[in-house]
Amino acid sequence: MRIDITFALAALAVVSLAASVGAEEEHRELGPHVHGHGTLDIAVEKKRVAMELEVPGMDIVGFEHEASTDEQQAMVEKAKAELSKPLSLFKLPASAGCAVKEAKVALEAEDHDHEGEEHHDAKEEHEEHADAGHDEDEHEGHHNAFHVTYALECANPTELTSISFDYFKAFAGAQSLTVNVVTAKAQSSYEVARDKPELDLGGMM
Repeated sequence: MRIDITFALAALAVVSLAASVGAEEEHRELGPHVHGHGTLDIAVEKKRVAMELEVPGMDIVGFEHEASTDEQQAMVEKAKAELSKPLSLFKLPASAGCAVKEAKVALEAEDHDHEGEEHHDAKEEHEEHADAGHDEDEHEGHHNAFHVTYALECANPTELTSISFDYFKAFAGAQSLTVNVVTAKAQSSYEVARDKPELDLGGMM
């Protein structure tokens, strides 16, 4: 069974969590580059749950340029395998009875104009950033980001009352996520972080 994530993006657009898919693409290409921070969009429609994760490559594999060695390529492949298991990263209540119907993981290049751009880092640890192998001259204007979409089906969607983010345990560079949630009852935006990896969705379902 194939579940399209388009309805999720449309819902987010309607509630102004994202102006449009095109605007989201523009933000992805031109917005400030923030290490340690990603975005997770979630839309629930009846028994269908669509999720979309956008996160800098630095957060997931420790570098953001194209993998140039066998070791780096292995790190990317390992990360893709981990990202393809959403119920291990974003733990939902067992009573909801959720199963993964589709998971798509892509590593995409983002183009940034560094001229006049403030280069943000969620932890502001630029020395560690440099040690991680980020060569600004060699890779200037080029940053890889993971773009992941999931389609789930939940037998009891009213039981989707919380999410535990083991995502932060899996990826040491990840520090925080903005989580946008849309359901038939409500829409809201939350912030979760490494030191606060639990999200209460009470009232959303």
